[in-house]
Amino acid sequence: MVAMSLSFERTQSVAIIGGGPGGYEAALAAAQLGAEVTVVERAGIGGSAVITDVVPSKTLIATADAAVAIAGAGDLGVQLFAKGAEGKPLKPEIAINLAAVNHRLLSLARQQSDDMRAALAEAGVRIISGHGRLEKDDAVIVSTGPGGTDFDRVEADTFVVSTGSSPRELPSAMPDGERILTWTQLYEMDALPPHLIVVGSGVTGAEFASAYMNLGAKVTLVSSRDQVLPGEDTDAAAVLERVFKRGGMTVLSKSRAAKVERIGDGVLVTLTDGRTVEGSHCLMAVGSIPNTAGIGLEEAGVQMTESGHIQVNRVARTSVPNIYAAGDCTTFVPLASVASMQGRTAVFHALGDVVIPLQRRRITSNIFTAPEIATVGWQEKDIADGLINGEVEKLPLAANPRAKMMGIKDGFVKLIARQGSGTVIGGIIVGPRASEMIYPIAIAVERRLTVDQVSRVFAVYPSLSSSITDAARAMHVVDHAIYGG
Repeated sequence: MVAMSLSFERTQSVAIIGGGPGGYEAALAAAQLGAEVTVVERAGIGGSAVITDVVPSKTLIATADAAVAIAGAGDLGVQLFAKGAEGKPLKPEIAINLAAVNHRLLSLARQQSDDMRAALAEAGVRIISGHGRLEKDDAVIVSTGPGGTDFDRVEADTFVVSTGSSPRELPSAMPDGERILTWTQLYEMDALPPHLIVVGSGVTGAEFASAYMNLGAKVTLVSSRDQVLPGEDTDAAAVLERVFKRGGMTVLSKSRAAKVERIGDGVLVTLTDGRTVEGSHCLMAVGSIPNTAGIGLEEAGVQMTESGHIQVNRVARTSVPNIYAAGDCTTFVPLASVASMQGRTAVFHALGDVVIPLQRRRITSNIFTAPEIATVGWQEKDIADGLINGEVEKLPLAANPRAKMMGIKDGFVKLIARQGSGTVIGGIIVGPRASEMIYPIAIAVERRLTVDQVSRVFAVYPSLSSSITDAARAMHVVDHAIYGG
């Protein structure tokens, strides 16, 4: 397919602050439409998502998955032995070289960043390394850093702010980069932590707790709620918590950390009820804050929330007509995939191309624990709360023939359809590679397919995805007019 640029009376210009997923995709889309594009990025193309967050964390998780696969191979009849000095078989133990793991994942992150920079350069995008801030709605001022020397001024017709977010820090648990850590600092460790305490059982906390447990570390998870992953599907959270406890993790439910202190070569976490937990390291996973301070948003008249997030509509436009925003710095869903879509949508809207406003209910998300948890659309809780009339079909993965072959015992497929019409309106998958398996359900939600239409699609036998068609078949909508019901 040949890309066609739009016809303008004069060449449009787009300036982007932040080269993360949102800024990167906005730049490519703008260049494709024939605009002059400038990206201002302080850390490297890809931003924190690529350099210190999504790419390295998911690479770490992939290593943990490999360790789990090796450890569980015996259940499938695969045995690993080494010969001793007298030729007798020895059963080897799995060892994790965390220094090598971290070196690899940081190298991959940097390589991904370099590839993205090369793609922008090939598209004709101008890249400026530095800190950008808005000068009203007319230009971007580039400096060496916050309060640093200004060295460039970029005028443009359209601006896209995609500055991302940073780990939230608590005064009572300030990270030191050695024992008390944010998720961006974990990759400095050169050995597996003997006892990692994770404060926060949201997505980030659960992912890292899962990964380090599977790498072989002792893990204690401090959760302020009744269950891990508050706000997620309760059945999914229950499966994950069961897996955590079976793997030896200590889950402290209804517990809140009051303070975290460094004690010699370890840490001491004091809970609000007076209990204490000692460990070697502590990961603070208590949310994030948008990187929006000091970049001229207020002076430009951009509407913000009290938390510092940029108010945007469904086409990523702010309260200032020619200023758009994408990613974690906005009030929309904080996912890299959403940031990318927002970036493209913003540019399409600004430059007059066809645009489809974003809908939260059609966003697919995944939690990269083991097992993974993928969701899209309306959820079972929405039905219970009376927000929508729907029906739910849940099938355990353990009943799936392919899952039996692979030794999968945990997880399920849950399909949600509108009552009466049978239109697929949501779904959740818990299991290995749920991030891949959710895609057909996401298509069904996006295209408003019915359960009968989904059930008529051939699934490979045996396959994990056949559980989706099985669930759809179980929800078959009978036309009583035909059968005289």
